[in-house]
Amino acid sequence: MRDGAYVRAVSGARLDLAAGECLALVGESGCGKSVLASALLGLLPGNAETAGSAFLGDLDLLAADERTLAVRVRGRRVGLVPQSPAAHLTPVRTVRSQLKETVRELNGVRRGPRLRAAAEEAAERAAFPIGHLDRHPHELSGGLAQRAATALALVGDAPLLLADEPTTGLDRDLVERTVDELRRHIGSERALLLITHDLAAAERIADRVAVMYASRVVELADAADFFGSPGPRHPYARALLDALPEREFTPIPGMPPELGALPAGCAFAARCDRATGICGTRPALTDGVACHHPATVPLEAPRA
Repeated sequence: MRDGAYVRAVSGARLDLAAGECLALVGESGCGKSVLASALLGLLPGNAETAGSAFLGDLDLLAADERTLAVRVRGRRVGLVPQSPAAHLTPVRTVRSQLKETVRELNGVRRGPRLRAAAEEAAERAAFPIGHLDRHPHELSGGLAQRAATALALVGDAPLLLADEPTTGLDRDLVERTVDELRRHIGSERALLLITHDLAAAERIADRVAVMYASRVVELADAADFFGSPGPRHPYARALLDALPEREFTPIPGMPPELGALPAGCAFAARCDRATGICGTRPALTDGVACHHPATVPLEAPRA
């Protein structure tokens, strides 16, 4: 709730994610991606309300109380790689001390050489250089701060890694190294949910892509189909790709609707050159796309 009115930040999202898989959740800023991540970890503000379920194994994350989330989920079952790692790290403590504390809490290694060795092993897993462990966060580059945050997320061997905009503020070379590093940690017992507005990063490592627009998932597709052939089917998803510099570099006209004033029908209709009268009713997510006029390649004119 905001200013006395309800804001539907995420509506009707239905996603699944298997071990060994990377699902990229993409969309413009403000569409609800990070709110979804916060809901899974129980980090929404106190006036927020959730409905539905989000199962991780046999545990419903949305129904879990704060103690369960703190003791059983955060770090142990869901490892968070945050959007702003430098802000996520404690500024007055070295990376080593933060890794040691996390190892102590999650793995039960209490003190001495074993604790030191476990902290260094955690750093090595994320390709964080041992020689930088005694530095404070402000002494790290953006890429090293991201690796430190990744090291912390990996300590508990959580089956789900949740990376929320992990490449924000990084140059392209660091973006590629960061997502490659995240991809390396997906295995037979771990999955990755990558939340990003960087389609190039998603294309590089994702197995599947979910596109969110104005609080709703409007397309869900295999990454090879989405970025290759036949391409996106929802007009918004296609417009996202067409806006990339290496493609048509065509901006999407108009602005997305306010989440507190969503239309009854398709939220993209006001910006879509394929919209007709039927778009005044909300389309269901059917066969991987929520659109009355799903695109083909090449685009065909919609029928009235």
